[in-house]
Amino acid sequence: MDFLTLIYAFFGGLFPSLIWLYFLLKEDARHPEPKKLIAFAFIVGMLMVPLALPLEQFAKTSLLGDQSNMSLLILVAWALIEEVLKYAAAASLILWRPAVDEMPDYVIYMITVALGFASAENMLFLITPLMNGGAASSIFTGDVRFLGSTLLHIVASASIGFALAFSHNGHPMTRVTATVSGLILAIALHTAFNALIINEGTSSAFIAFAFVWVVAVVFFAAFEVLKYFQYRDIPINT
Repeated sequence: MDFLTLIYAFFGGLFPSLIWLYFLLKEDARHPEPKKLIAFAFIVGMLMVPLALPLEQFAKTSLLGDQSNMSLLILVAWALIEEVLKYAAAASLILWRPAVDEMPDYVIYMITVALGFASAENMLFLITPLMNGGAASSIFTGDVRFLGSTLLHIVASASIGFALAFSHNGHPMTRVTATVSGLILAIALHTAFNALIINEGTSSAFIAFAFVWVVAVVFFAAFEVLKYFQYRDIPINT
């Protein structure tokens, strides 16, 4: 693996996540978050990938033994590892800070951590086609992950962000229940997408992409509702 391959993989994995991050921050342009904290959240998400990989390998070895086939159980385990790591990173390093003072902030920072995670994951997926000299394959891989897997990480982590946001002023037990419910939903969405993707055939892939985009549209609408409840009585800064 040469240095140029690493550079291509780095920027090829980073670029799709930065596009999504740009649109996310545009949605919150009237009440922007500190740029340094956004960058920190993104980097934190990236650093979760090196932690996730050995845990996922351990889960695969423990659950499947010497078998090479994929099972629903391992998909659930992988989704659980990734979603718990993203949430744990956000909760321990980001969400307690004074800057996280409005309901939409929980969604924004959860998605930002998810985009960092997705970018590092995308880099790893691009290395193999680049090493094999497949530029067209690399571009296709990047496009597919931009439209599918990266968006999956967005909606999965957003479900936790919404749970935290809508329970923001609730009783501690209510917040715990909401957080657990958000995590369960995130794991379920993640597992469902992966289960569809690993099945051979164009129809399964199409269903997977349609599924994640429908969920994304619902979540984007929910984000607008969340912003309305947060800012309806607050004058717009000009």
